[in-house]
Amino acid sequence: MKMKKRIGQVSEQEKEEIRALSNRKNALIELSKMIEVNDANRPQYEKLVKDIVEATICFQQWWNDMETKRQWKKHPAETWEIDFQTNDVYLVTE
Repeated sequence: MKMKKRIGQVSEQEKEEIRALSNRKNALIELSKMIEVNDANRPQYEKLVKDIVEATICFQQWWNDMETKRQWKKHPAETWEIDFQTNDVYLVTE
């Protein structure tokens, strides 16, 4: 059962930053699912994989920065979730 606990809120600017990072990461992942890898497109696919890794790192770094800035703490098995309507941030336990 998924448990959510509100731990704070981010500014509009911070929300837009994580929204852009999240959208980029998710779009790249979806694109990777549509591509059939072959010799002809291997270089493009390898670039896509590199972009996914970079997007994931940027996404995680944003959360790490918020953890430090806001002094949020979490267990490794927990994740953060943002409500883009309210800017509230939740600690989620699966």
